[in-house]
Order: sequence, then C-alpha cells, then structure tokens
Amino acid sequence: MNVAIIKYNAGNIYSVVNALRRLGVEPELTDSPERLMAADRILFPGQGEAGTTMGYLREHNLDKLIAELRQPVLGICIGQQLLCRHSEEGDTDCIGIFPVDVKRFTPQRHEDKVPAMGWNNISDLKSPLFKDIRPDEYMYFVHSFYVPKCEYTIATADYITPYSAALNIGNFYSTQFHPEKSGKAGEKLIQNFLEL
Repeated sequence: MNVAIIKYNAGNIYSVVNALRRLGVEPELTDSPERLMAADRILFPGQGEAGTTMGYLREHNLDKLIAELRQPVLGICIGQQLLCRHSEEGDTDCIGIFPVDVKRFTPQRHEDKVPAMGWNNISDLKSPLFKDIRPDEYMYFVHSFYVPKCEYTIATADYITPYSAALNIGNFYSTQFHPEKSGKAGEKLIQNFLEL
C-alpha cells in the first residue's frame, strides 16, 4: 500500500511516520501533487498555528490539491482544524471540506487550562475508523481550539464543552487527538484507517 504524508510547515510529522513504521508501512513524506494523487491513503497531521499554516498551504497550492483528493484522507490535530471552513485562530479561512468553524476554548472555571493537554476519553463512536476501539477509550490531546459537535461528528470528547473528537465527510476523516501518541488504541485507529 502506498501511504503518503502531506509535507508542509507543521511540526510533529515524524511521530506519525514512526507510528506507521510500527505497523509495517513505510510512508512517503511529500508535497508533490503527482505523488499525493497517486497514493492509496493520505495523512494530514501536524501541530502549528492556523494562519501561518494556511498561508504556506496556499502558497504551495496544497489547499486546492487537498480539496481534490479522492482517496481516504486522515487529518490529525491542526489537520482536522484546517479541513474546516474557518478558524478563530488568527481569523483564518481554511480549506472548507467540513462546513463548520473552529472555536477557541473559553475557560469557565479556574481549573480550566488552555491548551487542553493530556489524556481524555472519547465517546459516541460512529465510524469504521473506531472498529474494535472501546466506546470510552482514552486518547492524547493537545489543543487550544476545537470543532463544535455537528452532523459530521463521529466521536465526541468533553473538555469545558462537548466537542468533535473526530469528523467524517465522504473520503475525509479527521481526529482532534493524536492517534500516533495514543498507545495501542491510537495504533488501532491508524490501522483501521489504512484498512478503510
């Protein structure tokens, strides 16, 4: 299987490379339109700031390319947020696959820390992406912005407010958590994605 990871100016890509290698897959890290179009599966991971990252994607025409992909695509963390319509982070227009807007966490109590960082359980699992994953499984999150629950939500997490831990529309899947840092359950999710 030909698995590609979109190469762009977002950190944390190598932990995804290592997670795939643990599953016996040698991914290609590329920003080549031809290589990405030819891949069987594409991962769009990363950590970063929405405005800067979208600027880079537009400059390299990767925003248009991503929107045209027809094979299964998995966005991770900022990858999920950039697949949405707009982000409050830097008042940024994003790629627009999911017609929803990304919001900033607003602490309600003294103990509400932003960014949300650490293990949190996911629930309301509604996709083959979660095959053989427990309905209250814990995944690893690091984020200051979130996607509200919507018709595309396929998993929910709760921190300050219930929100979308994962989304799906057509061939596009995404997770706000980091499956590559979420132990066996995260590894299972990546395997499920490869088998979709």
